Amino acid sequence: MIMETKQTLIEQLQQIGQWEKDQKGLWIWDRAARLPFAILDKLTPSFIQRKIGSLLDELGYYIQSGGKYLTRQDSILKKLERNAEVPVHSIEDVKKLPISVMDETAFSIQKSHAGAATVQGATTGIGGIFTLAVDIPATLAISLKMLQEIAVAYGYDPNEREERIFIIKCLQFSSSDIVGKQSILKEIANYADRGSSKEMISQMQGWREVVLSYREQYSLKKVFRLVPVVGIVFGALSNRSMIEELSDTAIMLYKKRRILEKLAETESDIRL
Repeated sequence: MIMETKQTLIEQLQQIGQWEKDQKGLWIWDRAARLPFAILDKLTPSFIQRKIGSLLDELGYYIQSGGKYLTRQDSILKKLERNAEVPVHSIEDVKKLPISVMDETAFSIQKSHAGAATVQGATTGIGGIFTLAVDIPATLAISLKMLQEIAVAYGYDPNEREERIFIIKCLQFSSSDIVGKQSILKEIANYADRGSSKEMISQMQGWREVVLSYREQYSLKKVFRLVPVVGIVFGALSNRSMIEELSDTAIMLYKKRRILEKLAETESDIRL
């Protein structure tokens, strides 16, 4: 297992910096595309409206206790062990691995969940508009499970409440506009030096953007599901796209945190 040099870490950090800059470019049509949903929203059946609204409760419950969404770490540790070719028994062991091993594991997680989301989107697309109520919690479950596994891949424990808050931040980032993305990047720039849990939760007021994003996504799905077959294809592609974008965000944000912490350790070793 080859450990990376300080220069390699800095170069990777620069690549992440470029990705962050790319996130600041919000196309006009992307903002304009949200306008029709105010109308579509009024036409959405009440049972779907209630299901989307319940996401707030689900996300709040997840932050507090993890609930039914907490994932087992064993399988991810085994993946890391295979990729690193050294024993990996705990989160502490993960922190010592090279970034390249973490990346390899995270991308395999992304591929696995993107495939699951594709199948799930196509399956619920068969039933038309009424299966949207099934698609909503299923997509949220896939999203949270994937984010937790990516967290473990970079050496962070989703059993910790603060890490679950970071996971929700990843959800929020992927569904925010340019202003929201900039705000979140500032909030998590020095996450290792974050304040108390209470202070972090006070910053979570913007998580409603996540729910609004779901509302828009499912309004669009509703339109396409009025047409047989097209709804199946669109359901599969939209779910896959959503999961891939979300996982890309998580990989970049977690990778940045791990690189910064590795660089800080390097500086500390030099002083010693």
